[in-house]
Amino acid sequence: MSTRRLDMRTWAEIDLDVVQRNAARIRERRPHHDLIGVLKADAYGHGAAALAEAVVGAGATMLGVGDSREALELILAGVKVPVIILGAIIDGEMPAVIRHDIRTTIHSMNRVEQLEREADRQERQHSVHIKVDTGMGRLGMMPERAVDVARRIAQSSSLLLEGLSTHLANSNLDVTEKSQRQLRVFQEVHDAVVAELGPIPVVHAMNTAAAWNLDVVDEVGNALRVGAALYGIPGPTLQPYPFEPAMTLKSQIIFMKDVPAGTSVGYNGTWVAERRSRLATLPLGFNDGLPPSSSVDGFVLVRGQRAPVRGAVSMDYTTVDVTDIEGAAVGDEALVFGRGQKNLDADGPAQESELPLRDVAERVGSSPYAMTCGVGKRVHRLYFGQRSENEIKKMTLEESQGHP
Repeated sequence: MSTRRLDMRTWAEIDLDVVQRNAARIRERRPHHDLIGVLKADAYGHGAAALAEAVVGAGATMLGVGDSREALELILAGVKVPVIILGAIIDGEMPAVIRHDIRTTIHSMNRVEQLEREADRQERQHSVHIKVDTGMGRLGMMPERAVDVARRIAQSSSLLLEGLSTHLANSNLDVTEKSQRQLRVFQEVHDAVVAELGPIPVVHAMNTAAAWNLDVVDEVGNALRVGAALYGIPGPTLQPYPFEPAMTLKSQIIFMKDVPAGTSVGYNGTWVAERRSRLATLPLGFNDGLPPSSSVDGFVLVRGQRAPVRGAVSMDYTTVDVTDIEGAAVGDEALVFGRGQKNLDADGPAQESELPLRDVAERVGSSPYAMTCGVGKRVHRLYFGQRSENEIKKMTLEESQGHP
């Protein structure tokens, strides 16, 4: 019954073929746009270095990250396409982003001047993208400032205006007008800049929701900036979500014991057994992708049956109730979310083989994004699909040697 990994306590299985299929689906939806694959937050918890190859292989012409550390990780991993920091940088990041030719997003005139001085010092030309705030209200310059900033960049001998972007606030695949309002503002800015300075090579505004919704019309963009769709992380929608989930999170039972009625479990004794119970301990905590809120209504699947969380989820361990799961044993696999193995035993109890990420997140009051991003670094990532079995075995051996 058990499919546990002998060298892994808790692990995430990530299907690279799924990532490529998702990328192909979004590119087919908007065939005249290039794809900027967003790998920030360690590719939403999936592992940026490993995912970069799959995303580029699926046709991405640029990769987006959140800061210079993430960008440098991709460069050290051998990524050949341009990498852009989509958010704001801090002063201390400037030398590295210029030295390694990492595209920088510009939010203010002040940053233009600072980058120019550093680029002059290094005797390099640095590519930048202007970000315009058309309604997100977070980063980006106000629309009326964009032409002045673009003009200033064009006058510089060490800065190159490569891109113009905005950030759409809507993430719902069914909503059109909110994104369309922002895109109208963005088009006005784009047209004003182009009228004075000529064409801009990379113009990107559409996120997953806008890219998929064909009622959203992008008159000036030539690139999609997509993250969640690549990994099949579901956002709000009334229609069936069109992308496949790439990640499955699993753990295993490492300890079991029977306790009498009245036994309290976990920090502060928030759960007390009402009957004699069989409890199982998982090496899985909130550092590994199980939110603390799972303490209330959370459960995992053991042998295809629901094992409720008992007591508070801690950093390293979670206790689940297997009293009613016949044959549960140390070493049994515990499915946290994603797809598990199907048991075709028709004579046994009704079994489940899947815990959709969206359903798990809703049950525990979290979000699918937070769930995958919360899968910590000590959780092993197993990649399937693009890589050969030998490569997977080699990676697994190296990990086990480095993590006894």
